[in-house]
Amino acid sequence: MASDADEGRTQTSGIRDTAVIGAGLMGHGIAQVFAENGCSVALYDIADALLAGAMERIRANLALYVELGLENREFAETVLSRIRTTTDLADAVKGAQYVTEAIPEDLNLKIDVFRKLDAATDGRVVLATNTSTLPVTAIAGAIKKGDRVIITHWFNPPHLVPVVEVVKGESTSEDTFELAFRFLKDMGKEPVHVLKQVPGFLVNRIQTAMFREVVALLEEKVATAEDIDKAVQGSFGLRLATMGPLAVVDFGGVDLWYKGAQNLYPSLDASKGPRRLWTEMVEKGDVGAKTGRGFFDYGPGDISEIIKARDVKLLALLRLLYPKRPKGDQR
Repeated sequence: MASDADEGRTQTSGIRDTAVIGAGLMGHGIAQVFAENGCSVALYDIADALLAGAMERIRANLALYVELGLENREFAETVLSRIRTTTDLADAVKGAQYVTEAIPEDLNLKIDVFRKLDAATDGRVVLATNTSTLPVTAIAGAIKKGDRVIITHWFNPPHLVPVVEVVKGESTSEDTFELAFRFLKDMGKEPVHVLKQVPGFLVNRIQTAMFREVVALLEEKVATAEDIDKAVQGSFGLRLATMGPLAVVDFGGVDLWYKGAQNLYPSLDASKGPRRLWTEMVEKGDVGAKTGRGFFDYGPGDISEIIKARDVKLLALLRLLYPKRPKGDQR
C-alpha cells in the first residue's frame, strides 16, 4: 500500500522479480506486499501444505480488502497471479533480483539457508534477512556474498504495518543498503535506517522495555490484564499513532517529563530476566493464541475473528494516518 505521493510512480529500484524464503507468520505477508506492488514473487517453504496455508492467508487478507471496498476482485486475483509457490530453494531464487528470508530465529538454520542462497544467486541480488534479534554480520560472514546481505526487519502483520527496520552489517555494501532502502519505498513501506547494530534494534527494544513493566504490574496485581490493555490502548497507545514518543515529550515539556523520570525511575521494574508469572506461563504451555490461553483465554473460532477485527482497525488507521491510493489502479 503506497502513498498518494507515489501515485503513478515507477519503481526507483528497478526490482521486479523477488523471492521470499519461508511462508509462515511473516513470509506470506511480505510476499503479498511485493505482489501488491507489481512484483513477481516466488514463495518458498519446505512443504506444500505450508505453502497452501500461506496462500489461503493471503487470499483471506485480500478478501478483507474487497469486503471493505478498498479493492476489487480483479485486483485480488491479479495479486494472487503474481505469486508462485515452490519447495525447491534454487528454483525459488532463479532470476530473482531481491530475496527476503523469513524463516525461524535460529542462527545455524539461517546460515545454512544463506549458504544455499549464496550458491544459487549471482553477485547482484540483494539477500535480506527478516531477523529481529540475530546479528547480520554472523550470517554475512558465513557466505561469499556477504556484501549483499542486509537486515530488513518487518512487523506483524507485515502487509499492513508500514515500518521496516533496515540494518547494515559490517560487510554490507552501500549499494546493497541503497537498493534495499529504495525497494522498500517502492513497496509503499516506511523504511527506518537503524544506524547501529544493537540487540533488538529499535522497536523491539522499546516494546520489550514496556512489556517488562506491564508484566510486573500484572504480577503485582496493580491491575487486571483487561484493564492494563484498555489503559494502554486508550491513552498513549492511541496518541503514539499520531505522534512519536520524543515529540510527545517535546509538546508535554522536556522539563516536566524529566521531573517525572526522577520521581518514577526508582520504582520501575528493573528485572534482568523474565518475571515469575511469565516463566510459569511458558512452563505450563500457556503461550498465547496458538494454544488457546496466554494472558487471555481464546475459544474455538476466536482467533480468526480477533485477527480480522484487528486488521479492520489497522486498515482504518492506515487510511487516516498514511493515506493510500487504491492498489489496483495502475499496476
